[in-house]
Parts: sequence; structure tokens; C-alpha cells
Amino acid sequence: MDGVVVKLPSFPFLNPTISSSSPSSPTFRLGFRRFSATLSAVKEGSVSLGHLTRPHFPILHQEVNGSKLVYLDNAATSQKPTAVLKALHKYYEAYNSNVHRGIHYLSAKATDEYELARKKVAAFINASDSAEIVFTRNATEAINLVAYSWGLSNLKPGDEIVLTIAEHHSAIVPWQIVAQKTGAVLKFVSLGENEVPDVEKLREMISTRTELVVVHHVSNVLGSVLPIEDIVIWAHEVGAKVLVDACQSVPHMVVDVRGLDADFLVASSHKMCGPTGIGFLFGKSNLLSAMPPFLGGGEMISDVFLDHSTYAEPPSRFEAGTPAIGEAIGLGAAIEYLSGIGMQKIHDYEMELANYLYEKLCSVPNIRIYGPKPSDSIHRAALCSFNVENIHPTDLATFLDQQHGVAIRSGHHCAQPLHRHLGVSASARASLYFYNTEEDVDDFIRSLNDTVSFFNSFK
Repeated sequence: MDGVVVKLPSFPFLNPTISSSSPSSPTFRLGFRRFSATLSAVKEGSVSLGHLTRPHFPILHQEVNGSKLVYLDNAATSQKPTAVLKALHKYYEAYNSNVHRGIHYLSAKATDEYELARKKVAAFINASDSAEIVFTRNATEAINLVAYSWGLSNLKPGDEIVLTIAEHHSAIVPWQIVAQKTGAVLKFVSLGENEVPDVEKLREMISTRTELVVVHHVSNVLGSVLPIEDIVIWAHEVGAKVLVDACQSVPHMVVDVRGLDADFLVASSHKMCGPTGIGFLFGKSNLLSAMPPFLGGGEMISDVFLDHSTYAEPPSRFEAGTPAIGEAIGLGAAIEYLSGIGMQKIHDYEMELANYLYEKLCSVPNIRIYGPKPSDSIHRAALCSFNVENIHPTDLATFLDQQHGVAIRSGHHCAQPLHRHLGVSASARASLYFYNTEEDVDDFIRSLNDTVSFFNSFK
């Protein structure tokens, strides 16, 4: 799909500042306008989770290009609540220090909070032990860690790695590199009915030659959800391991790694209200203990001699150098915040929003929504990737932003093989989180219809 980005007039970006009017009812000053964070405008008895939590996110209360911001790009990154911003500020203001290697108060305090964050992650996904949680820069690095440490040590010529064509590039490229080095073979499952990865074909593809299955939990393009418990059972029956890309599930639903029985699972902080620059790998303790280091340097060693070194036990073995301390603490604060709401409550609310978004998008003329149609038996995540006939998705996204203040994403969403299978090079994507509301969806649909009308007026 070829398209030209329409250059439209841009308006001053208004940065919000929190006024000191009332600590319990903050108001965010936006130039000459104000958007109150109180719930007084919401009818009694009809307060949604989105309305209840929006006051916790200062960034949402601002104007963009002369319009109220409507942020619908949560599959790319989420916004951060005040609790996370305060945790980051407190670390750098009150106890900034390097961890693990100091005996003074600041270092001890920083170490305690850093390791407490690891325990929070472990509890959040129900890991057996916090030692099964390795902090990484992001989920991409976590997958690369498994690929280089486990993959290069365990894969041999002819071994098979089973994936789907709907995987994020981060779950494909590392295994392509490892396959080139080891002689392993990548096998891809295509889409089946309802534009969902064909689970039955996946089951058939798993064989005694399979050493690893790499699958997403929730697709960042299709919004579909895979039955991870079943896939793990099928893989384990032939002795294969399973790596789950949970970047689009951990922020939105209850994820229990012991219940799933996955061998490896990865997620990113920035998609779950935490800071950028940190993610995590869950790995079963027996697997991590048998894996060699991914990077060499400080912290990951036991003893260093001139002719060799011995290595620390996991997770330290995989965390070379000074880690992202503040970011880990911020992730811990995000987990506390999400847990305070309740992940099941978040999931239930988002399912309502998902159905509302899909239903409203279907009313847009000449639209093509990718992925399954929601029903009693088929549940979609709260995101929709779509195209409108004869309008490039980047043109849609540009007009929505510049003329309406609506933030969506356009492009291939790091899923080029999937887009090629769908017969397009790019799509537009609107993705929601629990701080979004039906009003956000209504604003988006109204703006999208105006955008479509604008481009159609040139035909």
C-alpha cells in the first residue's frame, strides 16, 4: 500500500503541570484550558474503571495539536501512573546508589528495593522463586538471552523450532540467527479460521524433532489469544521446551507461569505502566542453572582468574554490569499499582472495551479489521489492527493526530511476515488499556470517520 503523508498545520504542544489546588483532586493546567481529574462529571453509579483511574495518569490530561489527547497506542507502550513517577523520583532523590557491591546505607537501601522489585515480579506472575526472574533491558533482550544461552548450547542440526507467522520480529530474528549457527530448522504455523494461528496445525507440527516452541500469548496485531496451557502440554509430551512472548498478556490479564507450566516467559515493563529500559525473563530454575552466561562482566561472576572465571548462580549470572536500578524499582511500583486494582478486574473491563471498540469500528465504511470476530467463544484483546480501502494507514494516523489529537499506530507493528500473509504492507492499530473509556472510543470513531471523509473527498 503506497501512501503520502499529508502535511497538516501543527499546533503548540501543551505540557501539563500539576497545580497545588487539592491533593485529592488534582487539576492539570493546560495553557488556557483545564481538564479536571475529579469524577464529578461522571454519573453516579456508572463510574467505569477507566474514569476511576484516569486521574492517576497526568499525561492523559493535556491537549495535542489543539485537541484533547486520546491515547490509543497502548500496545506500543503504556502511560505511567503518578505512583510510578514518584517511585522513580524517590529513588534518584533519596537513595540512588549502585546495588549489591556496597555496604553503606544508600547501597543497602537500593539493593533491598531492587531485589524487592524482583520479588514483586515473581509474585505477580506466580513464579516459584524470585531467582527465576532475570531483569533485562526489555523483552527483546530476554528472548535473545534464551536464544544465545539456551539455544546455542542445546540445539543441533535438524532440531526444529516451531513458531507462528504472527510472532513479533523479536521472537523470530534471534531464532533465525541461532538456526544459522546451529543448523536447527524453523517451522512456521500459518493462520487458520478467523485469522488466528492454526492451533491444530501447530499441534500436528510438534514432533519428536521439536526442541522448542516459541509463541505469543496475545497477538499484537490480530488481538487473538492462544491456548498456552494446551500448547505447553503438547510440547512437553515430546520433550520440547516452550518460550512464551507475554508482552501483550502480562499487562492485561492474570498470568500464572506455574499454571501455564511454560519453560520461559518474557514481558516488558513499559507496556505495564512501568518505565522503559527494563523487562524480565522468567525461566524455570533447572533450566537457568544449566545455561551459560549471556554477557560477561561484573556481577555475573563468582571468581575471576587470569586464565578463567567461574560464574554466579542465576539470576546474577545473566545480569552483567550495573543494572537498570531505578527502572526495576519503577517496575515494582507499577506492579503494586496494577495489583491494587486487580488484574482480573482489569481484564474484565478491557474485554468490555474490546467488544465496544470492535463493534464501533465495524460501522466505519470500507474498513477491514484483522483477526477474529469476538463472540461468546472467541475473545479478542482490546486492540484492533485495520485498514480502510484506498487510504494508507500512515495517512490515517497522521490526520487523526494532527487534526483530532488521537494517537494510534501505523506500520507493520514489527510483524512483517504476518502483514505479507494478510496481503498488506502495513495497518493502522488502535489499542486500549484500562484507563481508556468508551468516550475515548467514541472520540476515535468520530475522528476516524472525519478522516476517511477527508481523504475520500479527493477521489
